[in-house]
Amino acid sequence: MRRNTFVLLLACLLLLPAGAHAKVVDAIAAIVNDEIITLYEVTREAQPALSDAERKSPLPLDDATRSKIRHTVLDQLIEKKLVEQKVRELNIKIGDDEIRQAIEDVKKQNKIQTQQALEAALAGQGLTFDQYRAQLQEQLERLRLVSMEVRSKIQVGESEMREYYEANLAKYTEEESFRARHIFFRISDKAPAEEIKRAMTTALMVLAEAKSGKDFAELAKSYSEDPAARKDGGDLGVFKKGDMQPELQQAILAMKPGDVSELISTPVGFHIIKLEELIKGKVKPFESVKAEIEDAIYRKKSEERFSQWSKELRSKASVEIKDLKGLL
Repeated sequence: MRRNTFVLLLACLLLLPAGAHAKVVDAIAAIVNDEIITLYEVTREAQPALSDAERKSPLPLDDATRSKIRHTVLDQLIEKKLVEQKVRELNIKIGDDEIRQAIEDVKKQNKIQTQQALEAALAGQGLTFDQYRAQLQEQLERLRLVSMEVRSKIQVGESEMREYYEANLAKYTEEESFRARHIFFRISDKAPAEEIKRAMTTALMVLAEAKSGKDFAELAKSYSEDPAARKDGGDLGVFKKGDMQPELQQAILAMKPGDVSELISTPVGFHIIKLEELIKGKVKPFESVKAEIEDAIYRKKSEERFSQWSKELRSKASVEIKDLKGLL
């Protein structure tokens, strides 16, 4: 073992006072080109993943599962260490102005107005501003490295984009939409039983007339308690799934144009719906989504290329993972 590695190992093996209860507090988990990753780092970085796994598991996590998570985190830390070393090797520097601009972009995207508000938001995540700034600098360095080593070598051709478009037409098809009218009978949340009974009796009478073919818009003008109905005949306009109350959506999705629904009860009252039109979703033209497709293919290729680059970087590096006998 080389002297510097031996010194590092001694420095990281911290023991409690000798005796029956002595135990390892920290140790070297891996050595990456003469730089160490400690057991403490692995434990700290693995904690969020372990907590998340415990939250999702119906049973307590067994030792094998915990060990697998820790080893996954160790692999991530090794990759991170190799990237840091490559950043230093290529002398990649991120200036203060770039970091300041990135922070301003984050504030703008999250509608944070002041530095104090940003620091308060970070404190809620257990971070100081200096810690966040260091993380952001690290991310920017990594992005610069990826751009130099990976993205600059990627090309996305026109034919490739068109193939992607044809294979994913559903993704670029607008949602179908609906045009409908309604007749509304309001019921307050504290309405007595007699009032509810009267409203339902009226609603059922109007429903029978609507089902018999009477002009729905005229019925809405005469009976609906929607204030706008007297002018627009209960017109709800054009809307998509997700724009409606759940009870109304369930009914409308089962209807065909021209159908009149049964009486629908919601927390605010009774509704009768007539579906006027079902508007099929249109496929967006290729040119209108071309930039989006190029970005999607570019990101996918970048991820694949970076994964391959990381494997090559690791294969050329000296990486020694320590056997910590059950501590990992």
